[in-house]
Amino acid sequence: MTLPVAILAGGLARRLRPITDTIPKALVPIAGEPFAYHQLRLLAERGIERVVYCLGYLGEQVIAAVGDGTRFGLSVQYILDGPSLLGTAGAIAQALPKLGESFFILYGDSYLDCDYWAVENAFRNSGQPALMTVFKNEGQWDVSNVEFDGRRIVHYSKIARTDRMRYIDYGLSAVHRGAFEGMPTTEPADLAALYERLAEEGRLAAFEVFSRFYEVGSAAGLVEFESYLSGAKRDGIREATSW
Repeated sequence: MTLPVAILAGGLARRLRPITDTIPKALVPIAGEPFAYHQLRLLAERGIERVVYCLGYLGEQVIAAVGDGTRFGLSVQYILDGPSLLGTAGAIAQALPKLGESFFILYGDSYLDCDYWAVENAFRNSGQPALMTVFKNEGQWDVSNVEFDGRRIVHYSKIARTDRMRYIDYGLSAVHRGAFEGMPTTEPADLAALYERLAEEGRLAAFEVFSRFYEVGSAAGLVEFESYLSGAKRDGIREATSW
């Protein structure tokens, strides 16, 4: 795997209050460990080697808990927003010097068990400045926000939704640094607005994923993800004892 991963973990996590009054969302305990540990182990298992955390709210706690990433088989670096939150795109723009020419973007509350190699290859073959992974959601796991015709993203918006939106932004994207050209590094900017503009210009490639996503950005998400981990552990035990 050649692309590093930028993890966006700077938000205020208001939906998880009071849990996140004193800890950042990335460190919310799941099955006895901070969520970040589960996420980082998955990335290492999928071939990722380098991670750059974009931090804001209580970011120092993430640095203390994760360290240099060695325990996960990763190299981990950090960028802090500073005195004011920069938003998702602003945080990436500030982190560009650590990310190189192209990179993955992943949210700090998402557990995405997909084929990262395949996503990277699709991005490189697309010739576009960005690629969004999409999942046929049908409004089931969250509000659908993507019109996808099987080949390309026809329309993407978190605000101007349509009845033709059957898919959702899965939460993993691959981006060339050129997509952020001219974006200020000291002012808030939204990644969704960037993706919406690229989609309108026909410059946002797509890759369909068929395994559902998990998130810990809500109370319901916490319960679902913990249940998923419990099921995966039971399946692992059954598989190990069947031999």
